[in-house]
Amino acid sequence: MENYKTNPELFDEYSELLKALAHPVRLCIVKGLLDTGSSNVSNMQNCLDMPQSTISQHVSKLKSAGIIKGDRNGLEIIYSVSNDKVANIIKALF
Repeated sequence: MENYKTNPELFDEYSELLKALAHPVRLCIVKGLLDTGSSNVSNMQNCLDMPQSTISQHVSKLKSAGIIKGDRNGLEIIYSVSNDKVANIIKALF
């Protein structure tokens, strides 16, 4: 059984994932990506009814945490969830 004393890196990794998810908008973005498979920021904007800049900031935080990835398709970037642990967390919550 893992504990902080035997594997602090694991607990640090999970803590960082939870910190990145600890905002209602980011939770909604990740849940929406899991429900739809993938999306661009424009679709997220229509769904969340927020400014594009706000959504882009949240997407950037999720990307830097390794939760989502973006694949370029011409001028468009399509985002999807790239972390199975996070997918399991979201499924457990909802």
